[in-house]
This record gives sequence, C-alpha cells and structure tokens, in this order.
Amino acid sequence: MSITAPDSTCYHCGNPVPASAPWTITLDEHTHPLCCPGCEAVAHAIVDGGLESYYRYRTELPERPDERQAAKADTWTVFDDPGLQAQFVHPDGDDGNVKATLAIEGITCAACAWLIEHRLNALPGITSSAVNLTHHRLRVSWDPQQLKLSQLLAELTAIGYDAQPYEPDLAQARLQHEERMNVRRLIIAAVGMMQVMMFSIPIYVSGPGEMSDDFYALFHWLSFALATPVVFFSAQPFFRNALRDLRTGVLGMDVPVSLAIGGAYLASSYTVLFGVGEVYFDSVAMFTFFLLFGRYVEGRARRRNGHSGNALSGVLPISATRLESDGSERILPASELATGDRVLIKPGHGVPADGVIEEGESSLDESMLTGEYLPVTRRVGDSITGGSQNMENPLVIRVTHAGRDARVAGIVDLTDRAFASRPRLAQMAARMAHLFVLRLLLVTACVAAVWWFIDPSRMLWVLLSVLVVTCPCALALATPAALTAGHGQLRKRGVLITRADAIESLSNVTRVIFDKTGTLTRGEMHLTQTQPLGELSAQRAQAIAAALEAHSEHPIARAFRPFRDATLQARDIHSHTGQGLEGTLNGARWRLGKPEFAMGNALDSAADEPIAAPAKGQWLLLSENGAPRAWFGLHDGVRDDAADTIAALQAKGLTVELLSGDTADAVETLANQLNITIWHAGTSPEGKLARLRELQAAGETVVMIGDGINDVPVLAGADVAIAMNGATDLARTRADAVLLSPRLMRVYEAIEISRATRRIMRQNMTWSVCYNFSALPLAAMGWVPPWLAAIGMSLSSLVVVGNALRLSRWRDQPATSPSAPRPVTV
Repeated sequence: MSITAPDSTCYHCGNPVPASAPWTITLDEHTHPLCCPGCEAVAHAIVDGGLESYYRYRTELPERPDERQAAKADTWTVFDDPGLQAQFVHPDGDDGNVKATLAIEGITCAACAWLIEHRLNALPGITSSAVNLTHHRLRVSWDPQQLKLSQLLAELTAIGYDAQPYEPDLAQARLQHEERMNVRRLIIAAVGMMQVMMFSIPIYVSGPGEMSDDFYALFHWLSFALATPVVFFSAQPFFRNALRDLRTGVLGMDVPVSLAIGGAYLASSYTVLFGVGEVYFDSVAMFTFFLLFGRYVEGRARRRNGHSGNALSGVLPISATRLESDGSERILPASELATGDRVLIKPGHGVPADGVIEEGESSLDESMLTGEYLPVTRRVGDSITGGSQNMENPLVIRVTHAGRDARVAGIVDLTDRAFASRPRLAQMAARMAHLFVLRLLLVTACVAAVWWFIDPSRMLWVLLSVLVVTCPCALALATPAALTAGHGQLRKRGVLITRADAIESLSNVTRVIFDKTGTLTRGEMHLTQTQPLGELSAQRAQAIAAALEAHSEHPIARAFRPFRDATLQARDIHSHTGQGLEGTLNGARWRLGKPEFAMGNALDSAADEPIAAPAKGQWLLLSENGAPRAWFGLHDGVRDDAADTIAALQAKGLTVELLSGDTADAVETLANQLNITIWHAGTSPEGKLARLRELQAAGETVVMIGDGINDVPVLAGADVAIAMNGATDLARTRADAVLLSPRLMRVYEAIEISRATRRIMRQNMTWSVCYNFSALPLAAMGWVPPWLAAIGMSLSSLVVVGNALRLSRWRDQPATSPSAPRPVTV
C-alpha cells in the first residue's frame, strides 16, 4: 500500500505547507504542493531522473530536510575566503575554472551518488562533478564567476548531504601516490611472473627432442617481452636507490638487488639475441615480485602502526566561531585566530585552539591527544587543548595559543624531532647493513671466480642466488620496524617520545626518581589556612601573596589566583628557585616562600632564630622587610594512581625515590603514604642535580619525572627525563618524553614497552644475522636456486616485521588488584 500526502501537506515529506508557498512538483498531470526549497530540490531530482514510481509505491513519508541544515547555509560563507580556499581549491585548466575535492557525509548507496551528481550538474557554473562512492568524496569543477563555493555547499546541505573540504597534506598526498605506484608495480610484476612461468615450465619439463628449436625461440622471446616491463617499471625503485647509494658511497641493500636483477636480465637478453647461454627471465620476474610484495606488506604494516601519530596534524578544525566585541558571531578560518580571541564551541564541534573556558561546562573527548578514551569534564577557568571534541554543552573560551603555537602543533614537532635521529642500536644496525653489503659483494666475486672453474654454466644462477638470498633487507628492517611499533604503542598510551634514544635508555632504567608537587600530587594547590601575624588581616595577606605570585607558573601560584586584587601590583619580582620569591609593594620588600628564606636578610643568610610552622604540612611564610606577616597552609591531593604506579615499579625491581624541595613534614607524609622508603626533602635544584650525579657515578641509570622550572636542571642531567602533562614549556623542551595523559601509570607502561621494544630489536637483529650467515654458504655451494632465494629473502623480511608488530598487542593478565597495571606481553 502506497502512502500519499494530503493536498494541505507537503507531497514529499508530509509537513504542513506555508500559506502562498511557491514550491510545487508536477506528477501524472497533477500539481502537488511542497513545503520548502529542500523538498522541491529532492522531489524534482527524483522525478527528473525517471524515478517517479518512488511516490507511487512508497510505504512511509521521508524525514523533512532539517531546517537547521538549511539555516546552516549562512555559515558556508567562510569557505569563500580566498586564504582558506587556497588550501584546497585549485585551478582546473586555462579557462578560469577551479576544482576541489569534498568529503561528503551521509552517502549510503549508488542512489546517493546519482542524486548528488544530478543536482550539482544542473547548477549554472558547474562543469563536472563525480562522486567516489568508496571513499565518500566528491570531485567538482566549477566557474567561480558564476557560482560561489558557499552556494555549492549549501546546495548539498539542502538535499541532505553535509560537505567539508578534503585536502590531504603534501606528505599524505605523496604517500598515497607512492602507495598507488607500488601497487601498480606489484601488479605488473605478478602478471609478468605468471606469464613468464607459463612459458618456462614447458622448457623445464620437456625432454630432449620433445620441443623444436622454433618453440624454444618463441618462448624465450615471449619471456623477454614480458620480463622487460617488470625490470624497467616494477624494479625501477631498486635501480634508482642503488644509483643513489653509489653516488653517496653508502652501500644499501638495493645494490645487490639491482646487480642480481640487472645481471640476470642482461645475461638472459644476450642469450635470446645470440643463442649463447641460459635464460633466467622467470627468476628475474619472480625475484622482483617477491621483493616488491615483501616491501609492500612491510610498508602497509608500518603506515598502519604510525597512523595515530600522523593523524595529529589534522585534528584542529578548519573553521571557528569568533565572538566579536558587539556580541555577534563571525565564522572564520581557525588559522586566523589570535591570542585573546573569544571563541564559541558548539556541541559536536572541535576545539580550534588552546584556551581557557570563560563560560559553560561540558565533557570533552581528548582521546586523540591523551590516549584516554573516557571524556573529561571541564568548567570555567579550566584550560582545554585544541583538537579536543566538545560533546555536550556550548563553551566560550579565551584563546591562549592558536595555529603553530597550539599544543598539538608542538606535539607534532616533538614527534618529528624524535624520528629525526636514531638510537644507538639502530645506528649500529645501519652500519652493519652497510658493511654487510660491502663484504657480500666481495664474497660474491670470490664465489663467481670459484664457480667459473668448477662449472661455468652454473656460475650465473649461483651468483644470482648468493646476491638475492643474502640481501640484508631483514637486517636493515630489524630496528626501524621495532622502533616504529614501539613509538606507535607509546603514542596510543599517551606517552610522547621526543628523543630517539629515550626508548633504549628507558629499557635500562634501574632507579625512578619522582618530584612531589605536580608529579606525585595533582599540582592543584589549594589554600586551606591563613594565619596572620600582627595587625595584617587575612584578606590583605592573601592579596599581597597573590600579587607576588601573579606572573609565576609554579602550581603554588594557582592557589592564590582567587585572591587577586587589581589595585595591588608588585614590582621588581625575583624568583629564587626552590626557595620562594620576593618583590616590592608600596615601598616595602615582601618575601613569600620557605620560612628561612622569608626571614633572611639575603638569599644566603637566614634569621638567627628560625620561626616554626604552626603545624605539620606544607606552609609558606609571608614577610615584610624581614618581619613575619602571615602563614599560609597549602594542600595538594595525591594522584589517584600514584600508589599503584609506585607498587608496580617496585614489583619490577626498580628503586623508587622521592626528591623534593618541600618541607620534611610534607615529604615524609607523602612518602609514607605511597610506601617510598628513600626520600629527600628541602632539596634545591643544585642539590637534586648533585644527588643525580651521585647515583649515576654509582652505575645507576636514572629516570626523572618532574614538571616545574625548578626541575629543569635535573631533567637535563637525567639519563631519561619525563615531563608530566601539565609541565612548563621549559620542562617539556628538556624532557626525553612527555606524558600527554594525567595518569602516572603511563610511566610504568612506558618502561615496560621500552623493554619490550629493546627485546624485539635484539630478536630481529639475531634472526637477521643468523639467517644471512646460514643462507650464504648454502647459496655459495649451489644448493639454493634463484626462485627459492627470492622467497627466502622476502620471508626473512616479513618475519622481522611480523615480530615487531607484536608490540601492538597488549594481553590482559591476572592482577592482584583491580587497579593493577596490565603488563606488556611480547
């Protein structure tokens, strides 16, 4: 039974038709009313396409195109900005037309693609449009003088399809082009190998006199014709890389590969032309195919493993809604945001820049940045990171860092820095591969000379087998494959490695040293008590302390922010690392910090009679010209997983130490709470560094975890330095790794993954060396034919890659407590 809308309702969707609505559709000589231009566009597209039977046999009315989507047309004007269009709109020919590729949402079948193309091609100014149904992309060309991009996007929205510009970065486009070319080369090699083998098998199985010389010549010429594109197209990268290696003087694995392929092809071609010698076209095609196949599988695995890291470069949204001074909203490219701008972030939208929330409360998905899959709640005053996704309520933020200054851009830069250098083991593997190739060529020359005297007819294929089977592909992949997998697993867990040798150093760690404030504790200081001394009121003391801490990045400064008084401005502020700070206010010299510092006449001279804190805990003293004025009691909560992290590290045989500049009472309390037996309180930055040097001199490999400026010297001196997610910029730049997540357990996981990565690297190195040294004598004695050499070499590379990919698997193990960590099983 078909459903027909009444005359007073829209014939397409069934909603009421506004009075004097001009939209209609004629079907079976009857004119039917429509409620909006969206329904008119869809209805006409259906009828004009010959699908009017849809209205005769439909069993229910469709949903009306969302009015919010139609209203969204005004927001598309941002894409008419020339600066923004320069990123994804390109010239199309010399007639002034332009083209772009758009990502389309809502495509479900071929009918969707037909509807989009049919509707767009009817617009004036459109020269062509084509939908890629597999990847949900639309490639469209148009005349910008007749049609604006915003109109094109609005038209797509009107028929129910949201569109956004699709423009991969140059690196991604280059990788895609390279992968397409690799697939084409692999296909040509596969077809050539099968056809050449088809002509070679009759020659191998035929007995003496069973095949005429004409058939021999025919099959040889056909094999020559089929092997030629395999050599000159499929094997082209090998020859290009070999020439590069020869020019630079660094012999890589493509040198023996090129010698094997080129030598076999030239010798076989000589035989076909002059009828002297043996033909090896089947070995050439087979070797090329297996080598390309192995590299293709290896490349796909590495790209898939590194995808999450590459995806960071595209997490910032392309546009943003800026709130102007008059309260109006303006949609503009996110790249044009500046520090101090107020930005509206609607539910479901991405955060376009780093900022501080000024209005609203909502849950944000930060999984792309931190690896934590659970949303986090952010409120007024909280900082949020560009690239997060707003999930619930509208937010208004004040931009602090935008564009290249945003945190996500810094993460990408740190990742690039990590991959720009290689750890010691990887450098050793690269040197081994180079030396192995050099020695392989010498050994091959000796083998050829020996076989020239033993059996000249077998010399060439023995030579090919030696070159192929001992190609150090597996040796060259042994460490890069493991490092890529290790970096990818760490990145998924919210640990960003910034220096290449950090993984190797982490795997050798014997002692883990933690800072206290902001590391084992949350770094969210709260002022719990204020005890004035003398006539100064508590409110006045708090305001003076807030003025002194106004420009500090230390977690303690956050405790005094609620007490800021705009009328109080401290001048000549000097921070004394690990002690406190001082400044001038109303002609008096004020100090805030440790009691001995606050009461001293100079930094190195304390009062003769030190004043005692009111009670146990963390206390700061405020003094005026050396006279005490007020005590401030501070509290900082311990991180939820701190105890589990310490227990897990100790269970692995690591020594855990607490090194802090806080008071002995506060440090001892925390150490006892977390079961840390070795702790040091009241330690200055110089004292921390001296302790570190003492441990290193005793043969310890030390990892230091900190977050503040006072931790910079010890972070720089540690074997491995890890900065917390809320660390200062200076601390992050000195760190070998940065935690993107607030979970302290990531430190334990980083050490475990690093150990597994080192283990995999050593396994790969051992396998590669054993394989090459075992295969060489077998091939030199003539026991390995060329086709088997090609298979063995390819399989050795795949074994190395497969072994490295085991790092991407984490296996659950029984734990002693619900919060116990899951060990890495490799």
